[in-house]
Amino acid sequence: MTPEQLDLSTREKIMYMLKTNGELSAKKITEELGITEMAVRRHLSVLERDRLIRSFTIRLPMGRPAAVYQLTEKADDFFPKKYHTVALELLSELEGESGESYVNHLFDLRRESLEKRYKVELAGQDLEDKVASLAELQSNNGYMATWKKNSPNEYELIEYNCPIYQLANKYNHACNCELRLFESLLGAKVTRTECLANSGKKCVYRIQEKRD
Repeated sequence: MTPEQLDLSTREKIMYMLKTNGELSAKKITEELGITEMAVRRHLSVLERDRLIRSFTIRLPMGRPAAVYQLTEKADDFFPKKYHTVALELLSELEGESGESYVNHLFDLRRESLEKRYKVELAGQDLEDKVASLAELQSNNGYMATWKKNSPNEYELIEYNCPIYQLANKYNHACNCELRLFESLLGAKVTRTECLANSGKKCVYRIQEKRD
């Protein structure tokens, strides 16, 4: 194990300790980890620099005030979450109760909501600017999107991540909704040439300007 990997492992332990205990002093963390206080303070300094923890001072019944540490809101993203599992369970229950068509209707409603919101962002732009803006919007939503211009009338939008991958893998209508969303927002012909939910390594959209 490299020193960098060892540092990361120790910081992970500190974060898990703070998650389960709420707040701890450097002395308590040192006792729990069994390493030097100097090493602990170095890790704490890095975590504070990265805004994953914060410190504040408390008064003790005896002796000098002591600094204690707790996690920040930013640290919440560090811990695993399985929202998709809950969502899949709820959609499966809904499908069993009302049928797959009703689940598809929910994805349609989501598409319509996104379309209304995004159209304001893309209003008045030409196709190239729309593609660039759409890539930025998708990246802000966790899709890790980029775009490029293939020719004067053709563009490509690539998404390297899909936050709803687990849902789209079971309910392909989610992918169809995204395709229709892009077509409506861009006012262009959009073709998906690769899809994460269909064994692809990324989602790739070929965007062609419509000709009269």
